[in-house]
Amino acid sequence: MTTPQDNSPQNQQASTRIVAGQSSTPKRPLGLKIGVIAGLVALVGGGVAVASAVSANNAGTSPASAAAPAGNPAAELKLGYFGNVTHAPALVGVSQGYIAEELGDTKLSTQVFNAGPAAIEALNAGAIDATYIGPNPAINSFVKSAGESVHIIAGAAAGGAQLVVKPEITSAADLKGKTLASPQLGGTQDVALRAWLSTQGYKTNVDGSGDVAINPTENAQTLKLFQDGKLDGAWLPEPWASRLVLTAGAKVLVDEKDLWDGSLSGKAGEFPTTILIVNQKFAAEHPDTIKALLKGHVKSVEWLNGAAAGEKATVINAALKEAAGAELKADVIERSLKNIVFTVDPLAGTYPKLLKDGVEAGTTKQADINGIFDLAALNEVTGDKTSAAGLGKE
Repeated sequence: MTTPQDNSPQNQQASTRIVAGQSSTPKRPLGLKIGVIAGLVALVGGGVAVASAVSANNAGTSPASAAAPAGNPAAELKLGYFGNVTHAPALVGVSQGYIAEELGDTKLSTQVFNAGPAAIEALNAGAIDATYIGPNPAINSFVKSAGESVHIIAGAAAGGAQLVVKPEITSAADLKGKTLASPQLGGTQDVALRAWLSTQGYKTNVDGSGDVAINPTENAQTLKLFQDGKLDGAWLPEPWASRLVLTAGAKVLVDEKDLWDGSLSGKAGEFPTTILIVNQKFAAEHPDTIKALLKGHVKSVEWLNGAAAGEKATVINAALKEAAGAELKADVIERSLKNIVFTVDPLAGTYPKLLKDGVEAGTTKQADINGIFDLAALNEVTGDKTSAAGLGKE
């Protein structure tokens, strides 16, 4: 489905809303295992169907990199992001015009996704050029392509993910035989959930079987299923964790920040939730456009870290209404924002563990991820020295 928008008249911005899995496979009923298997096939196979749908929605526009001499600004930048509070740098950067302003004559088109694997499918197919995303789908794409698909060019948000459950569940021991949700198979919260369950002695499988059943489910559907008593809990990003707690009576069993002691990143309690990545081919052909995108991104993060709480909530809420179709209640957005740190640091030191977790979850394979970061342009824009932890340029 598409929702035309025009958030930046001076840039003639176009926007499309893409729900994860919507274009490639029907939503599976809760507990139906075959849908999960099909999702994994799509994850490791390239996701041509989703990307084709996005391409169809942009029919008649010129590809951003078509016939452009290397180094020249692109005619168009197609940018993806999600309608989540953890993607506030994108929401603010687009709605307030920071990104469009820096792009100048380059047209900005945006597409809204539900979860990372679908956005990766579109990026790898050339249907978008850059996207805000969680780290695990980016790692998976880099591994599958032998290091040729994407580069991580900045961080965006840290924290803001929790395992929320029914009130009667008081410990990990109560989860055996229960059914939990994650936004999408192979996504960052899906991998985090499977990794944590493994540390608790539980086995999970990508087909939904195992000691604890994991049903990858679109976030809004997760809320409804939980309210209907058909889910026992979910590992979710904000604002969905807060929505289940404040509107559906869930309780927090695990706050993911408690699992990161800072030994890998130097920042206790922080873990990468949202990063900014770019198609390597597009970046090589249009470095000036990528630098402009980063300038707008940095302005957005600076605004988020400097704005008063009320103003920040108002701006993000308005952008969420455009991106996701509805505003959040005041208590939901307030709780969500308290759980998130907005930062351009991608916390590169955490990536070997994120890769390991993905391998153990069965959603990626062991590989060398050296070269996954290219933070040179970010450091040029900020004047800082954000570390790639030996995994790429800085």
